[in-house]
Amino acid sequence: MFAQRIVTGRRSKFLVTFLCILIAGGLASQSGKLEEVQKSDTADFLPGEAESVAALEAARQFPSGDVSPAVVVVAREGGLTATDREAVARLREQAGGGGEGALDLPLAVDRLPPATFSDDGAAALLAIPLRATDGDAVAEAVTRLRDELAVSSPAGLATAVTGPAGFTTDLKEVFAGADTRLLAITGLLVLVLLIVIYRSPIFWLVPFFTVLLTEGASRGMAALLGEAGLTINGQNAGILSVLVFGAATDYALLLVARYREELRREEDAGAAMRAALRGAAPAILASGGTVIAGLLTLVLADVDSTASIGPLGAVGVALALVLSLTVLPATLVIAGRRAFWPYVPQVVAGAARADADVPANDADDPGAHRAWHALGRRIAARPRRLWLGATAVLAVLALGLTGMDTSLTQEQQLRGNPEAVAGQALLGDHFPAGSSAPASVIVPAGGDAAAVRAAIEDAPDDVAAGVQRVEEGEPGTQISVVLASDPFSEEAVAAIPRLRGLVHEAAPGALVGGQTAQSFDLREAAERDNLVIPPLTLLVVFVVLVALLRAVVAPLLLLAATALSAAAALGAGVLIFEHVLDLPAVDPALPLLAFVFLVALGIDYTIFLMARAREETRRRGTRRGVLAALAVTGGVITSAGVVLAGTFSALAVLPLVVLTELGTVVAFGVLLDTLLVRSVLVPALVHDVGPRVWWPSRLARERGEGERR
Repeated sequence: MFAQRIVTGRRSKFLVTFLCILIAGGLASQSGKLEEVQKSDTADFLPGEAESVAALEAARQFPSGDVSPAVVVVAREGGLTATDREAVARLREQAGGGGEGALDLPLAVDRLPPATFSDDGAAALLAIPLRATDGDAVAEAVTRLRDELAVSSPAGLATAVTGPAGFTTDLKEVFAGADTRLLAITGLLVLVLLIVIYRSPIFWLVPFFTVLLTEGASRGMAALLGEAGLTINGQNAGILSVLVFGAATDYALLLVARYREELRREEDAGAAMRAALRGAAPAILASGGTVIAGLLTLVLADVDSTASIGPLGAVGVALALVLSLTVLPATLVIAGRRAFWPYVPQVVAGAARADADVPANDADDPGAHRAWHALGRRIAARPRRLWLGATAVLAVLALGLTGMDTSLTQEQQLRGNPEAVAGQALLGDHFPAGSSAPASVIVPAGGDAAAVRAAIEDAPDDVAAGVQRVEEGEPGTQISVVLASDPFSEEAVAAIPRLRGLVHEAAPGALVGGQTAQSFDLREAAERDNLVIPPLTLLVVFVVLVALLRAVVAPLLLLAATALSAAAALGAGVLIFEHVLDLPAVDPALPLLAFVFLVALGIDYTIFLMARAREETRRRGTRRGVLAALAVTGGVITSAGVVLAGTFSALAVLPLVVLTELGTVVAFGVLLDTLLVRSVLVPALVHDVGPRVWWPSRLARERGEGERR
């Protein structure tokens, strides 16, 4: 009560607004650093105990250090000309730091190896080992190489820069300026939806200001977390943006809906807001707390890029909660009821208070909508048929999971045809595809390096094509192995455990690393996370629901409905990816991310509905109470769902397959959850079960007016 008076007080509301803007603005001032702390190297996201990480740490102790090869491929149909060969020799000299127009590249060796020409004489390959310790320097080096090729290559010569350095650069370019595009599109979308929802040329400014303030503060906080050591990449930053935009807008919609309802009962805007906060704030806090708790289960993930989404998202949602319950109500009271013009809510004489301890007819609530009353009547007429039908629809959609293929490879991560992918295809036409990114085998000092080399050379043809280079150093011997397949392909990734088996048999302490091995370890960690994290998420959400609803039966039913809804969204997503978007496969991390977001955000709306249902049950009984809650909250929950689905769909503007998939699944799942689960399945299920849904609380034994016995 005291906090509500501070936020809505005659003078204190101005102080609250000023302090919130000052603090949030201070955080927002740090948001420009977010891109600076982002990382794009696959190795940064691997679990510390992965074999490829140990191999990488050992490789950095060799004279060549941690190498990220930039592989230049040139080809001409019909065969390279003498001019082409001269151009390749000149590029090698420039890349090595000599001759006119030296490129000043961060080389990992003193002298570049000579170019390799294909047997058919139609292509040449120049492998330029770059030091991988500075991702920005590698990207700049690849850009300089590509620019030089574009300017100096003879006419008709096909050129490309691929290899690990090429893929890293293309991935980095995907996110260059992506934050600005994503923010602009998401902000415009939220702005349009707010104007449509409120049908006011003025009022949208108040919640939109809060949303923008929250977004800036969350990005600033993310930048500070990145500086403190949290692993952040462009993917996580994009997810944070849409999550904060969606959550902040949703909380604003929920509070404004209750505030508008109370303005029909109270003449004074401050009194109306205090009543709105008493009614809506507990549900908003519980909803946000559930999302935060669900997201924090991700910190237990082995994949660092997945684990970092937990604290990033939790901080963003926490800021959305704080500002939605401080600066938003304060500015709403300052603006007053006239800000709703031209649809200014007027006091309705004799309107029943939402928290009155007296029976009321369902139509008494001025915030109720006729369409939702009509839906409630249909649910009351045949609840069991409706919830069984809704369950059947979700179960059918969930069958799509049987066709889910989580074998998305690194070269498939980028939509379109970036140069690294095109270059890899060009290389594969003339050379062993594995030449662009050899695996790294580290034989520790004292180990039998000769036996390991012999095992590699005798490996099956579908595992390795031979040894490319041998280097001695303090840790022992490093052997570069040319894989039999394209190192960024599913075949090469699948060959890693077989290569490790051969190497470990020859030298038990040896390590197999490199780009392909990192992809394999990343997939293994993601598969582990997909099995371990979802049950923990469900357990956390169940505990929160039990604490909020003070019941056991209702949380179990709601959790089952939400989990089925998430499975249905994922199943439908698999079908959309394959038959509509024509995507090659599902990213290994998608099932976990989609499940956590869908469960946490789906329960968000459930809490708002069921918190109001519990409130109404005291007055009307369970069955009429849940229908009254549906009538009052149906419109605002639907609006919030549309906004959240819209913000997540904005992820599709980034040409990264995993974000396209995540945005598609979450957007579809939120709409499915909003329009079917929260509007039909849950109300019908609660209506059918009746008072027992509140067991073991006292409400399970109380009967409202008209309650069946």
